[in-house]
Amino acid sequence: MNWDIIEGNWKQVKGKFKEQWGKLTDDDFDAIEGRRDQLTGKIQERYGVTRDDAEKQVKEWQGKAKDDWFH
Repeated sequence: MNWDIIEGNWKQVKGKFKEQWGKLTDDDFDAIEGRRDQLTGKIQERYGVTRDDAEKQVKEWQGKAKDDWFH
């Protein structure tokens, strides 16, 4: 799925992110506001992984994103 779609539907997709990355807080998600680089940074910070690992997790999650999440 294109990241622009995810970013444009941030409020609808936040729940899916919470399922994947439960350590991220509502304040984290408010600060991220759909920005991929911010999400990657927060994953890195909360989970103690490298930037590359965080980016890989986001990329894998993005590949699993489905259009029906936004209906």
